Amino acid sequence: MPSFGDLFTDLRGEDRTLRVSYHPDRGAVVLSLWSGTLCRGSFRMPADDVDRLVALLTAVRTTGDGSDPAGPGTAAVEVGTAAAEPAVERTGDVSGTARRVPLPPVPAPRVA
Repeated sequence: MPSFGDLFTDLRGEDRTLRVSYHPDRGAVVLSLWSGTLCRGSFRMPADDVDRLVALLTAVRTTGDGSDPAGPGTAAVEVGTAAAEPAVERTGDVSGTARRVPLPPVPAPRVA
Protein backbone atom coordinates (compact mmCIF):
# COMPACT_ATOMS: atom_id res chain seq x y z
CA MET A 1 0.00 0.00 0.00
CA PRO A 2 1.40 3.42 -0.90
CA SER A 3 2.10 5.83 1.92
CA PHE A 4 -0.61 8.25 0.69
CA GLY A 5 -4.23 7.05 0.61
CA ASP A 6 -7.39 6.41 2.58
CA LEU A 7 -9.98 3.74 3.30
CA PHE A 8 -13.78 4.18 3.19
CA THR A 9 -16.43 1.77 4.45
CA ASP A 10 -19.55 0.88 2.46
CA LEU A 11 -22.97 1.81 3.86
CA ARG A 12 -24.06 -1.80 3.36
CA GLY A 13 -21.36 -3.05 5.69
CA GLU A 14 -20.43 -6.69 5.08
CA ASP A 15 -16.71 -5.80 5.25
CA ARG A 16 -16.90 -3.83 1.96
CA THR A 17 -14.40 -1.01 1.56
CA LEU A 18 -13.11 1.45 -1.02
CA ARG A 19 -9.39 2.09 -0.95
CA VAL A 20 -7.97 5.19 -2.56
CA SER A 21 -4.23 5.38 -3.14
CA TYR A 22 -2.00 7.87 -4.92
CA HIS A 23 0.93 6.67 -7.02
CA PRO A 24 3.02 9.72 -7.98
CA ASP A 25 5.52 7.61 -9.91
CA ARG A 26 2.68 6.53 -12.25
CA GLY A 27 0.72 9.78 -12.13
CA ALA A 28 -2.35 7.81 -11.07
CA VAL A 29 -4.92 7.55 -8.32
CA VAL A 30 -6.16 4.00 -7.81
CA LEU A 31 -9.68 3.34 -6.52
CA SER A 32 -10.16 -0.28 -5.51
CA LEU A 33 -13.20 -2.14 -4.17
CA TRP A 34 -12.53 -4.69 -1.46
CA SER A 35 -14.57 -7.40 0.19
CA GLY A 36 -12.64 -8.27 3.32
CA THR A 37 -9.10 -9.04 2.19
CA LEU A 38 -10.09 -9.72 -1.44
CA CYS A 39 -9.84 -6.97 -4.08
CA ARG A 40 -12.95 -7.18 -6.30
CA GLY A 41 -11.95 -4.51 -8.81
CA SER A 42 -9.84 -1.45 -9.37
CA PHE A 43 -9.79 1.72 -11.44
CA ARG A 44 -6.67 3.70 -12.29
CA MET A 45 -7.53 7.35 -12.72
CA PRO A 46 -5.04 9.77 -14.24
CA ALA A 47 -4.01 12.28 -11.57
CA ASP A 48 -5.07 15.05 -14.00
CA ASP A 49 -8.74 13.93 -13.58
CA VAL A 50 -8.77 14.33 -9.79
CA ASP A 51 -9.92 17.98 -9.95
CA ARG A 52 -12.94 16.94 -12.02
CA LEU A 53 -13.83 14.20 -9.52
CA VAL A 54 -13.44 16.60 -6.59
CA ALA A 55 -15.72 19.12 -8.35
CA LEU A 56 -18.38 16.44 -8.78
CA LEU A 57 -18.14 15.32 -5.15
CA THR A 58 -18.27 18.95 -3.99
CA ALA A 59 -21.44 19.51 -6.03
CA VAL A 60 -23.01 16.41 -4.49
CA ARG A 61 -22.16 17.66 -1.01
CA THR A 62 -23.54 21.16 -1.63
CA THR A 63 -26.96 19.91 -2.79
CA GLY A 64 -27.50 18.53 0.72
CA ASP A 65 -29.69 15.58 -0.18
CA GLY A 66 -27.55 14.39 -3.09
CA SER A 67 -30.20 15.26 -5.68
CA ASP A 68 -29.14 16.83 -8.94
CA PRO A 69 -30.16 20.51 -8.74
CA ALA A 70 -30.39 20.70 -12.53
CA GLY A 71 -32.81 17.77 -12.70
CA PRO A 72 -32.49 14.10 -13.59
CA GLY A 73 -30.20 13.14 -16.43
CA THR A 74 -28.16 16.33 -16.36
CA ALA A 75 -24.72 17.23 -15.12
CA ALA A 76 -24.75 20.13 -12.66
CA VAL A 77 -21.00 20.41 -12.20
CA GLU A 78 -19.04 23.36 -13.48
CA VAL A 79 -15.27 23.04 -13.43
CA GLY A 80 -13.61 26.47 -13.35
CA THR A 81 -12.79 27.75 -16.80
CA ALA A 82 -12.25 24.34 -18.35
CA ALA A 83 -13.57 23.76 -21.84
CA ALA A 84 -17.08 22.36 -22.02
CA GLU A 85 -17.17 18.61 -22.38
CA PRO A 86 -19.48 16.95 -24.90
CA ALA A 87 -22.87 15.91 -23.55
CA VAL A 88 -23.26 12.29 -22.55
CA GLU A 89 -26.25 10.60 -24.12
CA ARG A 90 -28.10 8.38 -21.67
CA THR A 91 -29.34 5.41 -23.63
CA GLY A 92 -31.57 3.76 -21.07
CA ASP A 93 -32.26 2.76 -17.51
CA VAL A 94 -29.21 1.12 -15.95
CA SER A 95 -30.86 0.28 -12.64
CA GLY A 96 -31.90 -3.20 -11.67
CA THR A 97 -30.02 -6.45 -11.62
CA ALA A 98 -27.30 -7.47 -14.02
CA ARG A 99 -27.55 -10.65 -16.04
CA ARG A 100 -24.97 -13.15 -14.87
CA VAL A 101 -23.78 -15.76 -17.32
CA PRO A 102 -21.26 -18.44 -16.39
CA LEU A 103 -17.99 -18.11 -18.26
CA PRO A 104 -16.76 -21.09 -20.27
CA PRO A 105 -14.09 -23.16 -18.52
CA VAL A 106 -10.51 -22.30 -19.37
CA PRO A 107 -8.57 -25.37 -20.46
CA ALA A 108 -5.60 -26.26 -18.29
CA PRO A 109 -2.23 -25.78 -19.97
CA ARG A 110 -0.59 -28.98 -21.18
CA VAL A 111 2.89 -29.78 -20.04
CA ALA A 112 4.98 -32.04 -22.24
